[in-house]
Amino acid sequence: MPGPPTVADEQSERAAERTDPTLIRIRDLVYKVCGIYMPDNKFYFLNDRCDRRVKTLKMDSLRAYYDALTLGADREAEIRNLLNEITVGETCFFRSPQQLSALRKIILPKIMEAKKKLSFTRLKIWSAGSSTGEEPYTLAMMLLEDSATMLKDWKWEINATDLNDHSLAKCKEGVYPGYAVRNTEPYYLQKYFRPDGQNFALVPEVKSRVTFTRLNLHDESKMLFMKGYDVIFCANVLIYFDGTSKRRTVHHFYNGLMPGGYFFVGASESLYGVSEEFRLVHFPGATAYYHPLLREEVADERPR
Repeated sequence: MPGPPTVADEQSERAAERTDPTLIRIRDLVYKVCGIYMPDNKFYFLNDRCDRRVKTLKMDSLRAYYDALTLGADREAEIRNLLNEITVGETCFFRSPQQLSALRKIILPKIMEAKKKLSFTRLKIWSAGSSTGEEPYTLAMMLLEDSATMLKDWKWEINATDLNDHSLAKCKEGVYPGYAVRNTEPYYLQKYFRPDGQNFALVPEVKSRVTFTRLNLHDESKMLFMKGYDVIFCANVLIYFDGTSKRRTVHHFYNGLMPGGYFFVGASESLYGVSEEFRLVHFPGATAYYHPLLREEVADERPR
């Protein structure tokens, strides 16, 4: 039974009462298209982003903009423009060193040992919600470092996806400000970057190892084709989804992983209450979610 209303609840209700009904319709449209849910306390952000588009299109009202999103001849393109405005992420290279260490020292050797027994010598990694590309490029630099040792005679690919066209353009450009490389060791800066004015440009060897594609994680038909991955990263993306969208998307990630594969979320994120398919695995300073092998699933189901 719900408890008595709190001050926060009352403030949220008052904010909702003051909100333009058209903005609520736009919020619902965004949710329907991509699964991103904006609670009432984020309406100010959505209103600001819509206002930018209203001014760009020289419209006179939010209602006219809603009509453009739903009835206009270019409605699909305009929805995409709005999503570009509201899906802006901030990240950096080598953002989660404990996760990277677990991947390099524990997870990849384990996966490679199992695959080699089956005469498979190919690794497939997916960076979902890759923002401006720092995460997948970090992974590429790490794997390049091991290409002459642990990964000798192995083929590997890194696929990175994001919803935001502007972010993807930045990925493909591969030029970053100093703030983006704040966690990058001098060794990597010297080997894999070149000065570009005040910025840092990735060398072609790194850029060529990552494939970038626009993908809506809420698009069931596209997600069904994201298969056969050994490792998936999806950091600080699911926090923008409600429970229903999270469960659906995480289930797709589970199906996209090979049995024996691993799924990483953001350091402060958890799949508790979202998925019971994965196994939580602890590493030094980090956690990941494991897709059990069939024989492990069968063993778990045996009566004890």
